[in-house]
Amino acid sequence: MPKQNISVFKPYPFRVGQKINIASGPRKGDWEVVAVDERKVTLRCPISQKAYTWNRFCYFAEQKDRQWPHPD
Repeated sequence: MPKQNISVFKPYPFRVGQKINIASGPRKGDWEVVAVDERKVTLRCPISQKAYTWNRFCYFAEQKDRQWPHPD
């Protein structure tokens, strides 16, 4: 079989206390990881302090040193 160019995705290994930025989509913006289990991740907005629990959904793209929360 000939080789094909494929994309490989792995779930991101969130850590409690981690500051993250989601670049696009309905959850776009800055978040702090406040809880993680095998299936769910809870993120808190650093501005409103509201926390939301979602099924794990993120995949790692890149890491940057920058101001957090990011000014709009």
